[in-house]
Amino acid sequence: MNIRFQNALKGIPQATPPVWFMRQAGRYHAHYQKLRAAHSFMELCQQPKLACEVAMGPIEDFDFDVAILFSDLLFPLDAFGLGLSYDPAPALKTKLTLETLKKLRSFDQAIADLQFQKEAMQLTRKALPADKSLIGFVGGPWTLFSYAVEGEHKGQLIPAKSGFELYQRFCEKLVPLLEANIALQLEGGAEVVMLFDTAAGELSSKIFRELLQPHILQLAHKFPGQLGYYSKGTVPAHIEELRRDAAFAGFGVDHRWDLPSMLKENARGFVQGNFDQALLFLDETNFRKQLDSYLADFARLSPVQRRHWVSGLGHGVLPATPEANVRLFVQHVREVLA
Repeated sequence: MNIRFQNALKGIPQATPPVWFMRQAGRYHAHYQKLRAAHSFMELCQQPKLACEVAMGPIEDFDFDVAILFSDLLFPLDAFGLGLSYDPAPALKTKLTLETLKKLRSFDQAIADLQFQKEAMQLTRKALPADKSLIGFVGGPWTLFSYAVEGEHKGQLIPAKSGFELYQRFCEKLVPLLEANIALQLEGGAEVVMLFDTAAGELSSKIFRELLQPHILQLAHKFPGQLGYYSKGTVPAHIEELRRDAAFAGFGVDHRWDLPSMLKENARGFVQGNFDQALLFLDETNFRKQLDSYLADFARLSPVQRRHWVSGLGHGVLPATPEANVRLFVQHVREVLA
């Protein structure tokens, strides 16, 4: 286990935060590109040895403190029988409707199809150095519902927002599967599992609290201290009640949030984020300027004030991000906040 990551989880003061990025294993990285040239994306995810190899690439190359299960949010939809494919963008053969809801595969069939994630976790934990941590992830119920209804995530999600009753009925099947999915990742060696809700910010804070929050809390209470939550595009009003709940291991926030202020008032659990991922495309001189400016706000905090911080991006690493800037980010955080 990584001591910096464990300190952030427990709120133990430290000068240097742990560093990990969402999508740190992916298309920008030459290591991944080489594997992808020989294998399909589905093979990289569903063959545990390959998933382990992909996850290890950024650990060996950039020295992140935390490795992340290499997989995809949408595999529970495939396990339910909706026919997931990537060419290269994800697509579903069958979209979720009131009729297709009745034809979803059973829980036992679906969870059997997700066992590859547990094996990938086990192999990755075995391959990792002892001083690195390992986390898993699943998609948030609303994000998975939006993909199931629309077959993609873009725009205003009008079809998904027209189906709140369908969402509730889908969650009767989905939430138990997510509980089992989280459990098998923890059994495989994950220290924390992140619930990634990338479509949550498309909802108003009121609808978020009324519609999504009960299911999110149900998952957190099932795994107290082991579930983190990240929602893209949300504001404090969305998750203020969640943040007061002691069941969560922590939260991730995107670059729209004032993270230093959030850290100063954070009472428990890690806070992960939140450098703007688009700024990694700057030339080295300007990238250093932006990173120095960003880190200066954290340097003004005491180790006690920033004790819960897990350093990362506002969202995931973008395709074609310069590898040199990823490496520079990790090194520079450790130099500035030594």
